[in-house]
Amino acid sequence: METDRLQFHEMGLDDRLLKAVADLGWSQPTLIQEKAIPLALEGKDLLARARTGSGKTAAYAVPLIQRILASKQSVREQDVRALILVPTKELGQQVQAMMRQLTAYCSRDVRVADISGKADVSAQRPVLMEKPDVVVGTPSRVLAHLNARNLLLSTSLETLVVDEADLLFSFGFQDDLKSLLCHLPKIYQSFLMSATLSEDVLALKELLLHNPVTLKLQGSQLPDTGQLQQFSICCEEEDKFLLVYTLLKLRLVRGKTLIFVGAVERSYRLKLFLEQFSIPACVLNSELPIQSRCHIITQFNQGFYDFIIASDERGLDDPTAATAPQPAGKGKKKKAGKTKEKEYGVSRGVDFQNVANVINFDFPATVESYIHRVGRTARADSPGTALSFVSHTESALLSEVEETLMGDNAESSLKPYQFKMEAIEGFRYRCRDAMRSVTKQAVREARLKEIKQELLNSEKLKTYFEDNPRDLQLLRHDQDLHPAVIKPHLKNVPDYLVPEALKNVIDPLSNKRKRRRRLEKPKPHGVVKSSFKGKNPLRSFRYTKREKNRKPRRS
Repeated sequence: METDRLQFHEMGLDDRLLKAVADLGWSQPTLIQEKAIPLALEGKDLLARARTGSGKTAAYAVPLIQRILASKQSVREQDVRALILVPTKELGQQVQAMMRQLTAYCSRDVRVADISGKADVSAQRPVLMEKPDVVVGTPSRVLAHLNARNLLLSTSLETLVVDEADLLFSFGFQDDLKSLLCHLPKIYQSFLMSATLSEDVLALKELLLHNPVTLKLQGSQLPDTGQLQQFSICCEEEDKFLLVYTLLKLRLVRGKTLIFVGAVERSYRLKLFLEQFSIPACVLNSELPIQSRCHIITQFNQGFYDFIIASDERGLDDPTAATAPQPAGKGKKKKAGKTKEKEYGVSRGVDFQNVANVINFDFPATVESYIHRVGRTARADSPGTALSFVSHTESALLSEVEETLMGDNAESSLKPYQFKMEAIEGFRYRCRDAMRSVTKQAVREARLKEIKQELLNSEKLKTYFEDNPRDLQLLRHDQDLHPAVIKPHLKNVPDYLVPEALKNVIDPLSNKRKRRRRLEKPKPHGVVKSSFKGKNPLRSFRYTKREKNRKPRRS
């Protein structure tokens, strides 16, 4: 029963922490918080598996802050007491934001520093010299500071947290993590938080935890069908573009939507395709600067955009390939600018807020990737929908996901999406027309233009936006790139092309121009009264003949 659940005020937390929790609007703890916080306050090591969006961050942040506040009552010496390891820079920024919200009333006693950013190690040194109580960072960045002697943990560290633990090995951090452990004290409390319990997580458990308590709180790794509806539809390459055009242009998909593709090049191809029909969308990928990525996520959460096209590379397939030495040979050298950033993941841990739909334009390569992608919607108690496009080459992956998610139930979580493709055949020629304009050259130019534009926004305008924060809201990331030829007739959907079954559901022609025309007053017929006040200038107009200056005649 709900009345028997443990509440925040019954956990023995500091009043300042309880006040911050109340400000966040958390009336009662989630299941993972209710179970994990008391065990953590007892000093036990934890291995917690809970689905995405279940409140795992607060489950370790609350006891961590409480422990620091308690120790500050007896020990006044300032030192680094907690280390939070995250797989991506974006997640690092979000963890820092959550920690600052929870320490709003005790910020002088608990200081938090995020070193996961792209700044130089030397530039972050002054921050670490102040010895913040909590340090947030990726394993590679923390190790760099430990080697540079900017950070000392061997005597002061009390708590180690590994957030999204299932991703650290897949992101290529195993060597960094093992090297980092040499710099830690022999005794410290550890938390491993994960959405899945993979072999990598179990390996980390043996490496970091001592007699841990394992929490497996959800039978399913995703919300139940009452909260999250999952659909799949079999369609080939051309049909994918046709279907996504129909869903977005006819507004069959409503609310904020994440569209996942398999590669960076695919994200720009889809963006240029949608531009042909005046459907604005942002592109989010590892090639963009970290400031731009975080700004896109912030504005998406604030409601500036409805659609984000995200390329999720699952640790970029081989995260160590970018740093591995290339064998000597006659082949051309690859440009350094083409290397992708390994500390990046859109589907992993990034807190997209109020996402109504997730569309897997390209089906994810693994079950874990599917769980993390779909986990961006139906967070907390909000409903959500996930739709996956599946080609014949991806059918084996779909079967693997269905088998994993089925669990003990005989019924599959993924239902077939009942959509009659023959009903939208009239749109096919428009899609083919648009695709002819989206050439490889256009995609290459769009990719280059976007990177140049975002670099300009993130570097040269950084100081300006610090002085003029309101102008930053005007900086949008869903502007048309326009390397492809835009055909104006594709912008609107003629009535005769809309399937009869959908005419009562949608209003495809209700664009701004139609609405504006509806609001305009009808022009009156017949004689129109003059709007001039006072005299009519046409009646008061007088013409005066000017006399020419004639020269006197000579006599």
